[in-house]
Amino acid sequence: MKILITGSAGFIGFNLAAHLLKKKCYIIGIDNYDDYYDVRIKKKRTSILKKFKKFKFLKIDIKDNSKIKKLFKKNKFDFVFHLAAQAGVRYSINHPRKYIENNLVGFYNILDNSEKYKIKRLFFASSSSVYGENNNFPLNEKENIFPKNIYGLSKKVNEEISFIFNKYYNVKLIGLRFFTVFGEWGRPDMMMFKFIDSYYKNKLFNLNNYGNHSRDFTYIGDVVNILYLLLKKHKKLKNFDLFNICSNKPVNLKSVILFMKKNKINPKIKKVSLQKADILKTHGDNSKLLKFIKYNTFSNWQDSLKKTIIWYQKNII
Repeated sequence: MKILITGSAGFIGFNLAAHLLKKKCYIIGIDNYDDYYDVRIKKKRTSILKKFKKFKFLKIDIKDNSKIKKLFKKNKFDFVFHLAAQAGVRYSINHPRKYIENNLVGFYNILDNSEKYKIKRLFFASSSSVYGENNNFPLNEKENIFPKNIYGLSKKVNEEISFIFNKYYNVKLIGLRFFTVFGEWGRPDMMMFKFIDSYYKNKLFNLNNYGNHSRDFTYIGDVVNILYLLLKKHKKLKNFDLFNICSNKPVNLKSVILFMKKNKINPKIKKVSLQKADILKTHGDNSKLLKFIKYNTFSNWQDSLKKTIIWYQKNII
């Protein structure tokens, strides 16, 4: 089984690649090492993956369709996990073009070549951001979606393009609506990592909306297990479908901070007002997902956060 993972140096891409390599899959990973956050973290992730004999890394930008086409033509992939994207809700306010170029044009290149080279199934990253400020909690996949920012909008368009490609070109696709994923090798721009990093590097931590946010935090270990189970059951999936990838257990940021402080992670905090791109609360309904994959062993968020703290202490950059 040969699998392409785009964004293999990213948080979810790296962890998924490591998980699948341990399952003896052959993985080709691509990434462009975008400098949205510290490239050293991305290169360190890749160096770990390169220790596996069945992993090959190529520095390729998904916007470069000529290279993407050559990649597909040469390798004859069975499956694709498209996880490369311009991330960041707040960043999208001042850099909208990057989301159009990466999340729309780049996505289309992967989609188009998946059709041309007859990929068995394309799994692509969507986001809880597509729901916007919808508060009909827990949010299920049938909800109307009204993104609040251009990042969420780019993911909504990805889903709509995918639906059309399935309908007219028979490409089999699964959209993965990730809720706030955290854990080892996490993104430095995400709340938990930033809080830990601020403490150890003596930086001021800005607490947006005075901490009055709730997030459906989802541990990376659960995420990769879920994606592997979806891959294993790919023949039973609909030709096109969407799944919330979430724990269905939102946690208030104040509870997270209290837990951090109990574990001696206590940076200086500056409470600031709501950032206009932010969503107040995320809470996904995962019943559709769990019914399909029979997964009922979600990690406790406190235990998972403790693992994340220990990982940071050993791998501080």
